[in-house]
Amino acid sequence: MAISRANTGKQVTRPGKVKTVMHEFKVGTLKSSSGQRVTNPKQAVAIALSEARRQRRPRRPKRMK
Repeated sequence: MAISRANTGKQVTRPGKVKTVMHEFKVGTLKSSSGQRVTNPKQAVAIALSEARRQRRPRRPKRMK
């Protein structure tokens, strides 16, 4: 079975995280890093994808001295 070119290179995000952030946006409790309320839906999507990506990233263990 061949892999389609449309699916190559896409990152998989956590749909649960995106769903919760978009719910916060719709309710009006989503805030940006500066503390102001987010009113632009495109900005809300960017925040949701950023948080989902940050949650997926592996953590490096702290070095012991």
